[in-house]
Amino acid sequence: MRIRGGYRESVQPSISRSVRIAADLRVVWAMVTDLPGMGSLSPENVGGRWLDGATGPAVGARFRGVNRNGGREWWTRVRVVEYEPDRLFTFDVRSPFGVRVSRWSYEITRSSDGCVLTEHWFRVGGYFVRRFLGPIVTGRADRPGFNETSIEHTLAAVKTRAEADDGAGTAAA
Repeated sequence: MRIRGGYRESVQPSISRSVRIAADLRVVWAMVTDLPGMGSLSPENVGGRWLDGATGPAVGARFRGVNRNGGREWWTRVRVVEYEPDRLFTFDVRSPFGVRVSRWSYEITRSSDGCVLTEHWFRVGGYFVRRFLGPIVTGRADRPGFNETSIEHTLAAVKTRAEADDGAGTAAA
């Protein structure tokens, strides 16, 4: 456990999945930090927008995320908590009322044929969020089960688009 931002949290993510992508790391980085664009790659997120004049990720930058499940739509308050250009983008998610619900992170490393993208989900919401707030707002009783499938879907979509956008093979250059 470590204390970060005034909260006690597990150092280990609840779910992590990785995908090898035959595309330049910068192409993948641009995709995972493009808030409106990520909405087209996720089964639940429909996009987001930077707040307070921010135009991209930086520690402390805030954005609003929008999600949808069928007829349910909700927004979240999000703050970037870790940021290393072309490598790490981590953000904390809160409900519109300020209740902390999760942490997400995208980590990119170079590989011989492009890069490896890892998406992490940290379950940080307390009992109230897990049992009541989350299921009522999102319509999903099994958040970990859904997020596992969602992460795999998102990573596959990023891979497909990045490899098509990058010409599938210029990455190792």
